[in-house]
Amino acid sequence: MIKDNQKFFNRLHVVVDAVVIAGSYLLAWWLMFGSWFADKSIGVLHVGIYLSALYFVVPGYLILYSGFRLYAPKRVQRTENEILNILKANVVGITLFLAVLFLANSWFSQMKDFSRSMLALFAVLNTVNSVLVRALIRRLLHLFRKKGYNLKHILLVGYSRAAEAYIDRIMANPQWGYVVRGILDDNVPRGAVYKGVKVLGAIDNLLYILPENKLDEIAVTLSLSDYDRLEEIVNLCEKSGVHTKFIPDYNSLIPGKPYTEDLSGLPVINIRYVPLSNTMNAVAKRAVDIFGSLCGLILLSPLLLAVALTVRLTSRGPVIFSQERVGRHNRVFKMYKFRTMYVQDASEEKKGWTTKNDPRVTKVGRFLRRTSIDELPQLFNILIGNMSLVGPRPERPQYVEKFKEEIPRYMIKHQVRPGLTGWAQINGYRGDTSIRKRIEYDIYYIENWSMEFDFKIMFLTIFKGFINENAY
Repeated sequence: MIKDNQKFFNRLHVVVDAVVIAGSYLLAWWLMFGSWFADKSIGVLHVGIYLSALYFVVPGYLILYSGFRLYAPKRVQRTENEILNILKANVVGITLFLAVLFLANSWFSQMKDFSRSMLALFAVLNTVNSVLVRALIRRLLHLFRKKGYNLKHILLVGYSRAAEAYIDRIMANPQWGYVVRGILDDNVPRGAVYKGVKVLGAIDNLLYILPENKLDEIAVTLSLSDYDRLEEIVNLCEKSGVHTKFIPDYNSLIPGKPYTEDLSGLPVINIRYVPLSNTMNAVAKRAVDIFGSLCGLILLSPLLLAVALTVRLTSRGPVIFSQERVGRHNRVFKMYKFRTMYVQDASEEKKGWTTKNDPRVTKVGRFLRRTSIDELPQLFNILIGNMSLVGPRPERPQYVEKFKEEIPRYMIKHQVRPGLTGWAQINGYRGDTSIRKRIEYDIYYIENWSMEFDFKIMFLTIFKGFINENAY
């Protein structure tokens, strides 16, 4: 059983990490002072002083690894998260080491000769070695689980959409080593099967199954209609000592990434986490928008002037075309573009999207649309605060009214400023493409916003965001 072996595996992992840390430190020392290409003249301190530091380095780093959750179960831990935590632990570790050396100079003058270059080399070697060793451990565990070892046996209590989704993910990730023994439910008949997992009987069968002590986990996957039994079931499972987890069946109600907060001891579930609701995040993004739009207007001013003259000389009408769009908090604003169509009355303009070979589009306009140059006047929208450099593309009011009734979660996009470019756009969802897919990408951006994410989107826009095959 996993619960009998988990402590052993964790202790073994700590020992392995201790060996890696000590080995990386010794290797760094050898490369700096002991190898054939090392500069022997810089080895001022005695080797014993360097080795004595290991008494503090190894346990210190192990404590940091524990603090950064590097000993959490690896079954469902994302590899990139583990690598990031290793990097964070090593950055903090080397910073603390250098701080201790700085303070030690006050008492021990020879500490000023402690090689900082060796410490930098140790930090790099330890980070790389830790990542490689943990990747090897992860690979070995996956192989063991595929062969039927180190498996975790789970019973689901309640047949619901959450139960099916949980089984789907387990089946798609055999390396996790989860085995679903069955499902208990009062409403689904015994013998019913979902992807090889059978309904074993009613929920009351827990009274007979739990004393057998053959399970590693109970996953409570009740449907919403059975939540009146939740407290009873959790109490029964915890009384038996088996680890219990709760997988709520609220995807239809809370489809995004909910987060909890403590309100004087009362847990509150916020339906959706929007990083830009944080004041500091919003201020930082706005500062980048102002700086970026100003730089864009200055650097692109020759191009803007040339396009303006071309539009003016090749067709009758204004150079800049303004159109109502819906922005943050559902506020309507005027979005600016270079005019790409022949002048038409308002009723014609509202008929619909531009189609392929649309006769309303001018020859110059077709080029401007295809290259997205017609969007550049929106830098003024960004400067005055109606838009952002990065965000969901704004839609016209009549389409917002239509889509909000047809597409679930469509209005979530209006919780942030619309953008000149966006995650959906650089993934090909712009112009005459699927609105549903576009909203999926927009919501992902909103829920996972970071300054790094914005810069990534702006960088990718340079290579694949300007040329628009779906712009007619």
